[in-house]
Amino acid sequence: MEIAIRRMEERDLDRIMEIEEDAFTTPWPKNSFLLEITSNQLARYIVAELDGVVVGYGGIWIIIDEGHITNIAVESKYRGLGVGKKLVEGLIDICRSSNIKAMTLEVRRTNVSAQNLYRKYGFKDSGIRPNYYADEDALIMWKEI
Repeated sequence: MEIAIRRMEERDLDRIMEIEEDAFTTPWPKNSFLLEITSNQLARYIVAELDGVVVGYGGIWIIIDEGHITNIAVESKYRGLGVGKKLVEGLIDICRSSNIKAMTLEVRRTNVSAQNLYRKYGFKDSGIRPNYYADEDALIMWKEI
């Protein structure tokens, strides 16, 4: 069972929306993803495929010498298979190839499994962003590259 990482394309958007609705209580609209991959010069989005099926995705904005992870999602039935790990590695690879010096992200304070994944890759807690989500604060994490 091999997880392949590739650039997100417009043809992926219907599947991305299924994952987005599965993963988040307040999903992004499809048009937001379309604008990210077609118009936002700062954005880089990738998908994870398992046996030819898109099972997760991740995005990052490259801003000067920093990478800001915008989102990572894995469909619930594919969690625990290493998909999230491959997506984080893919985003780190994008940053390395772009000569990025540091990466950051926000994560729900209650999402301990995601926090642990990020810590495994060297992200460190650096603060709290109050009311970042409609119902919860976010933990801010940073990683030097």
